[in-house]
Amino acid sequence: MPTEGNAGAPAVDPQQLWLGSDQPRRGRKPAYSREAITAAAVALADAEGLEAVTMRKVAAEVGAAVMSLYSYAPDKETLLNLMVDHVTAELPATYPLTGDWRADLKTIARLQRDHMLRHPWLPGALTTRRVPGPHTLAFLERALAALRPAGLDGAAKLEVFAQLTAFVAGHVAHETAQAALAQSPERAAAEARYLAVVATDGKHPELAEALSTPGRPLTPDDTFTRFLNRLIGGLDTD
Repeated sequence: MPTEGNAGAPAVDPQQLWLGSDQPRRGRKPAYSREAITAAAVALADAEGLEAVTMRKVAAEVGAAVMSLYSYAPDKETLLNLMVDHVTAELPATYPLTGDWRADLKTIARLQRDHMLRHPWLPGALTTRRVPGPHTLAFLERALAALRPAGLDGAAKLEVFAQLTAFVAGHVAHETAQAALAQSPERAAAEARYLAVVATDGKHPELAEALSTPGRPLTPDDTFTRFLNRLIGGLDTD
């Protein structure tokens, strides 16, 4: 039985999903495609957030009956895999490499950040394991090539890429939340007042010292660059 959510959803079969046909095997020629269904789901997520993506809403967007969509995506987990790979097509898979693996990793991270900011639902979709599709594999292949000069073995290169992607996803999620907070001055002011009280209660001396330190540039780009430099600079190739 098809399901909307992840709970109880059948495991995604990678071969069937990515190497099989994207058209139903039986019945009349369809009036829509898996590509169109995926694009509709992405548009919904971009406009309203990941929680807005339901099979019923996607069906309404493409003008299809809900049950007919299950021939293309039998559950929401499959649909999320399709969505992630669909937007990953926006990432370049042939950008030039400099031979400086740390510099190239920073380029990859900036590409990922820009990409996730265009699709703010993406960090949430990446919190669970996804089955890499063709576009995801193409970007991964380039990232592994960028890491070749580091002298890491294959497993370590995969770990570094996963760590980098997790960092970017977490940072973008925080960045998006901060941007939303900035749109609510009252809420931001209330949070600042609360921290000021906590910092002077005598129970949090480390926090009080940290808050008294002159702030660094807080523009999103500056903050991301500072954090990224710390991450890349701390990577060990041993």
